[in-house]
Amino acid sequence: MQRVPMAEFEPALKKRLEELWGTPPNLYRALANHPTVIAAWSEFARALRHDTRTPRSLRELVILRGAQLMHSEYEWAQHLAMARKAGVREAQIHALAGWRSSGEFDAREKAALAIAEAVTQGHVSDAVYAEVSRVFGHAEFVELATVASFYAMVGRMLDAMRVELEPEMRGHSPKLPAR
Repeated sequence: MQRVPMAEFEPALKKRLEELWGTPPNLYRALANHPTVIAAWSEFARALRHDTRTPRSLRELVILRGAQLMHSEYEWAQHLAMARKAGVREAQIHALAGWRSSGEFDAREKAALAIAEAVTQGHVSDAVYAEVSRVFGHAEFVELATVASFYAMVGRMLDAMRVELEPEMRGHSPKLPAR
């Protein structure tokens, strides 16, 4: 059961969110219980989606892997469609949990997935940093670590608020494995 109600947006924020995202998802409606938080959140999310150096498909792999690790069905469902639209292949989606030994991912994708896992799990080792640094510069490292960090926060907020998945998203496939 959802822990916080779906709130209405203040008029100026509602207009801005509709400009950015169309119909805001349930997550944003739950966050709207604190107008300052949702305003900052949405602008930061916009920057991570649109003002970036790495390809969207790479960032979506990072987000999906984080969702898997956190067992965030909402985040997983929302980003499956975005990942597919960005060019993530079905074979990659199905191989994501075993990415380290999969031939579906190239060196850049594996480095991004390494940083996704390390950040989501709360410890980026020197070995992971070295692996990522072989294929990405400092700006891309910061960007990918920020994406992983932001979406780890997303998953944790979804869990804290128990945000319910939109009805039109409930038929997503594949589902995350049960805990």
